[in-house]
Amino acid sequence: MSAEQLKGLGQDELKAKDRELAEDLFHLRLQHATGQLRNSARLKVVRREIARVKTVLSEKGRRS
Repeated sequence: MSAEQLKGLGQDELKAKDRELAEDLFHLRLQHATGQLRNSARLKVVRREIARVKTVLSEKGRRS
C-alpha cells in the first residue's frame, strides 16, 4: 500500500493496519527461523510497510 493510500485512512484504521503488519512480520520471522519461509524478500516489504504506516500516523498526530 502506498503512502498516498495510507494518508486517506483514519487513525484507527492506521493503527489496525500497524497491528496487522506487526503480526504478519512476527509470523514471517518465525517461519524464517524454522526454515519454512519461501520468500524472504517479504520480510523487507513488510518492514517497509510498517515504517510507512508509522510515518503517516506520526504526520497525522502532528497535525491534530
